[in-house]
Amino acid sequence: MSVVVLRSFLSVLAPGGLLVLATAILLYQGFLGKSLAALVHIYPVMVAAAGLFLGWRFNRSRLIFAIIILAVADRSLAHYASGLAATRAAGRTVYNAVAFLLPLNLILFAVLKDRGVFTLRGIARFGLIAAQVLAVMALCWHRHLGVAEWLNASLMPIRFLSRLRLAQPALFAFVAAFLLITARFLWRRGAMESGFLWALVSCFIGLAVARSDGEGRIFCATAGLALIAALIESSYTMAFRDELTGLPGRRALNEELLRLGNRYTVAMIDIDFFKKFNDEFGHDVGDDALRMVASKLREVGGGGKAFRYGGEEFTLVFSGRSLIQVLPHLEALREGVERRGFTIRSRNRPRKRPERPYASPSSRERVILTVSIGFAEHEGRYANPKEILHAADKALYRAKQAGRNRISI
Repeated sequence: MSVVVLRSFLSVLAPGGLLVLATAILLYQGFLGKSLAALVHIYPVMVAAAGLFLGWRFNRSRLIFAIIILAVADRSLAHYASGLAATRAAGRTVYNAVAFLLPLNLILFAVLKDRGVFTLRGIARFGLIAAQVLAVMALCWHRHLGVAEWLNASLMPIRFLSRLRLAQPALFAFVAAFLLITARFLWRRGAMESGFLWALVSCFIGLAVARSDGEGRIFCATAGLALIAALIESSYTMAFRDELTGLPGRRALNEELLRLGNRYTVAMIDIDFFKKFNDEFGHDVGDDALRMVASKLREVGGGGKAFRYGGEEFTLVFSGRSLIQVLPHLEALREGVERRGFTIRSRNRPRKRPERPYASPSSRERVILTVSIGFAEHEGRYANPKEILHAADKALYRAKQAGRNRISI
């Protein structure tokens, strides 16, 4: 249990949380020293350039627009910090407006889907960002409207909030964004959701508790770096993990085979008559069947590691195991899939769950799914992993030729 908890904690912390933590250590332990002044000018530009390039290269418009928002916030903070604002009051207005709008923009682009940059929706998002810039400029020119005073207002008489650099409206915007992004992360558990969560945390530290405007800009740039790291992790996951079943994919299998020692066994598993199953019940039901079989593969004993090989084929790799050691676990897998069966719900079922559910004889149909398994052990006659896979695949073919729902060597 402790290992599972540790893995869950690390999945939340990495990579964005580690980047934010590293930034805090470098700043607050004084490791940067005199180089901080130069870093404030270079670091945000480098992160913005890298984020825009990778967002374009991977066609991730959410990242591009989030990086643009962070870059606009950085330039606004630089304007405020350098004293270029016309008055101190105008500078404070810029700071409060950026702090209020930034978390709202992050939650917006965390929720929106990637719909391109130079499309109608992309142009609309550019327009939204431009409208916010113009609105902040208008606040500086027309402070008599009362919006600037509201952005700096104390909405609740809470003493410790006065120690933060954030005004209360901005603080409440961060709290609302944090709750929404956290809920989205817990629901989807994706790398980009984690990236947006840690980007929000980094921006909050930079705007609320950083000791100087320079440190604040460093934390906001780290927010962009957290998003970039999330994109890289997301792309890695797409390349190495099958989206439908959640199992590692074929590329991950190839790398796993290269890391194995001299003793291992490979099994190839195929769902029997799957094409006929798909034709009869539809691809959505077929996808559910693939997920069911994948869940049984995850439970296999003997240290077997499951992969989706392609289509209705799966692979199990048993490191350090012989044929005799693996056979009982494969037999248990075959029997477990057959015993579990699969329930087909009626296509005429209501979309909404009725207040008083009932079951009619025709509302469900139970079918039996079976798998055929072929396996081979790494030994002298097989020189490399490709030959092992080929031998296991030939054994699978023999199992299917012999009548299916069986195991063959």
